[in-house]
Amino acid sequence: MVTDKDGYIHLIQYLTEHLGLFESSEAGGVGGETVMELFEEQLAAQIIMVCGQNPSLTFAERNMVIREVDAIVYDLEEILANVAKHNATQEQTLFITEFSGLIKNLFDQEIAKMQA
Repeated sequence: MVTDKDGYIHLIQYLTEHLGLFESSEAGGVGGETVMELFEEQLAAQIIMVCGQNPSLTFAERNMVIREVDAIVYDLEEILANVAKHNATQEQTLFITEFSGLIKNLFDQEIAKMQA
């Protein structure tokens, strides 16, 4: 649905280009949330929004969305393995919020294509 599209590959490249942002996370954390907790929280919020905005999605389609999010979280865990448990800084929080919004946009586009 999403993880096999060029847009997702570009987003992963975007993340890897900004990995330097995550190298300073251990000492600079502002809250109690780790980098991975923040990614999971933000992605969950975005996917709840996707499903809420698309009440016509079938049970199977919603399950497909959830499986895709699981795959995305797995990819993020692989990419961010060294810093996943570090507390997130303010800059990382902003990046994660932006990145999660971009993931939502990918889902919005794919769902629009499915319903067309």
